Amino acid sequence: MSCNSCSSDINSVPKGCKSNGSCGTGDCDKLSVFDWLSNMALPTGQDPVNIVEVRFKNGRKHFFRNQDNLQISIGDIIAVEGNPGHDIGTVSLVGELIKVQMKKKGVAMDSEEIKKIYRKATQRDIDIWQAARDKEYETQYKGREILGRLGLKMKLSDVEYQGDGNKATFYYTADDRVDFRQLIRDLASAFSIRIEMKQVGLRQEAARLGGVGSCGRELCCSTWLTDLRKVNTTAARYQQLSLNPQKLAGQCGKLKCCLNYELDTYLDALKAFPKQEVILRTEKGNASFVKMDIFKGLFWYTYIENRSKWFKLTLEQVQEIIDLNKNGEKAISLEEYEADLVEETVADFENVVGQDSLTRFDAPKRNKRNKNKRRKKQAVGQNKPNPNQNKQKTRQPNQNPNQKKQGPGFKKPNPNQKNKPINPQQKTEGTGTVNQPNKKPNRNKKRRPPRKSADNKTNE
Repeated sequence: MSCNSCSSDINSVPKGCKSNGSCGTGDCDKLSVFDWLSNMALPTGQDPVNIVEVRFKNGRKHFFRNQDNLQISIGDIIAVEGNPGHDIGTVSLVGELIKVQMKKKGVAMDSEEIKKIYRKATQRDIDIWQAARDKEYETQYKGREILGRLGLKMKLSDVEYQGDGNKATFYYTADDRVDFRQLIRDLASAFSIRIEMKQVGLRQEAARLGGVGSCGRELCCSTWLTDLRKVNTTAARYQQLSLNPQKLAGQCGKLKCCLNYELDTYLDALKAFPKQEVILRTEKGNASFVKMDIFKGLFWYTYIENRSKWFKLTLEQVQEIIDLNKNGEKAISLEEYEADLVEETVADFENVVGQDSLTRFDAPKRNKRNKNKRRKKQAVGQNKPNPNQNKQKTRQPNQNPNQKKQGPGFKKPNPNQKNKPINPQQKTEGTGTVNQPNKKPNRNKKRRPPRKSADNKTNE
């Protein structure tokens, strides 16, 4: 199975993740098999299996017999028997797991369909093979042009050249039977090679071409899934899924293969559940099934005469009502059953570590410079003398600047004296204040310059 970093180019060749052998899957090939018996020795007296599995383009695999007992390992490029000529492929599996794979695909060990291995591919064989692979995309493009000229109702999905370059297989999909005899003549005259037409289904087409599913991963059929089983809409009904073809269909246009993955788990859970066609008879009226949560064991029923509200019941409550109906009795109303249902409060996540809020960057930042300028303008406006004031309030020379404004033990302030700001070092208690004589004044504080009176004389 390929990793997440693997992807295929336009010629369906895996690009690879450049992990240099550290990939957990072992390689970047499609439908690869992990040989977990590679480090185990055979019992004494037992001969190794002389059949190997060879992979071709887009995960196409076949079994070949090693009659000459060549030293072949996984990843070797070999030349095998073709029809006609020879083909070039990559060894994908050797050893005892071959028996399991052949049993899975229904191939006997002594089958005549198993062809033989010629040799390990030489550099000349690899060069011819790569040159033939480079012509596949252009051949597919020209083949579609010929299809459009002939007006055949078929889709040419892929083209695969044989290793020796003397034969090309055209894979196509069609809904109805197609007469492509004239098409073969035109293709053979256009490319001067032997043509073979092979029809595949929509699922096989998606497996060959590959792609990304709605889950964000590569398609299962092109990475690890080998047996494409039939998927029915009943699998979606058992899992309480909405029958929306846009959500249930995969890249091939058929129902997704992953609908069968958890179907057995749902079927086991539904064994203890009552049938959905059962009608609940209560004192207030008959109720019908709406929906259910299988793993939480919750049901939603509604009255047949009034479907405006749904009532949530547990599996035990539904079974109790069904037992009462079997005995010819009617149960109490669904409102009382729902009132008896006590929901357990689940502890939600608490921010005990002190993480910041996710919306802390949503509010725009305020410029500190503009804020300081605004404060300075306000301070200048407060210190500015009022031009409408006729007389300037002056401080009497015998007034003590340290004298407090409030409190019963102080002199009455002069009404003509200007109010001074309250010293923050004083503590207010009721209507009086308490001085702190031991507290030294801050001499570093910038003093305000004395004000000038109307006759431009400085007040002392």
